[in-house]
Amino acid sequence: MTDHYAVIGNPISHSKSPLIHTEFARQTNQDLDYIAREIALDDLETGLKQLQTEGFKGINITVPFKEMAWQLVADKSEHAERAGAINTLVFNDDGSFFGDNTDGIGLCRDLTDNNQVELTGKRILLLGAGGAARGVVEPLLSYSPTELIIANRTASKAHDLALLFNEFGNVTGLGFDDITGRFDVVINATSASLHGNVPPLPDSLLNNNACCYDMMYSNTDTAFITWAKNHDATKTIDGLGMLIEQAAEAFRIWRGVKPETKVVMNKIRNYS
Repeated sequence: MTDHYAVIGNPISHSKSPLIHTEFARQTNQDLDYIAREIALDDLETGLKQLQTEGFKGINITVPFKEMAWQLVADKSEHAERAGAINTLVFNDDGSFFGDNTDGIGLCRDLTDNNQVELTGKRILLLGAGGAARGVVEPLLSYSPTELIIANRTASKAHDLALLFNEFGNVTGLGFDDITGRFDVVINATSASLHGNVPPLPDSLLNNNACCYDMMYSNTDTAFITWAKNHDATKTIDGLGMLIEQAAEAFRIWRGVKPETKVVMNKIRNYS
């Protein structure tokens, strides 16, 4: 019997998740299908109940519902609880939900496993303090960087986010104008890049052999990736790998098997 899964969002027609999970299922011989479904912006709870009534086993959740789902779901992983957002939901047989957040695992696996970027002992700058940033702070700190700086247009929001995770490592929040020193890894967690904008960054931001990572992805270089290349970053990486790695972790949670991601990444990149 075929099990049913989906990704929900609004808008959602652009999503690559159905392609990714279809490849995972084919690779691991799992009998499932996976669709994209748009949910009304003001009706997440009804949408979740409808999917459960239709017999879905689990879903991925994307913009703008991650924080809303966190508020609706009582049973969450410790990481999802702290992240304040859910991107993976399991529909249990008893009608309950279990929520998790695989974004941070996806980012760190793409950096360290797929791109051989060292995080331990490095100085890391995270741009943005919204939901995308909040989901990756704890996983980044688990690699014991020398320092993690969270920079945001509104400095108080970055400061509050740093306080939330300060028990996990050396993390500080500040405004874009207060960024000082050079960094080994710079991660853009803002959506500005997709709109052709880059946060105001000093020209002397990057250390030798620095890596710049944009959590957004596009068929062409994002504005942040262009900025990074113009400032001689040694490595520039977009967020497609993160998308695929977080999907692989969600697939493992649902199916108990972790798919191989590199083959899928090449297929999705070429499909793009």
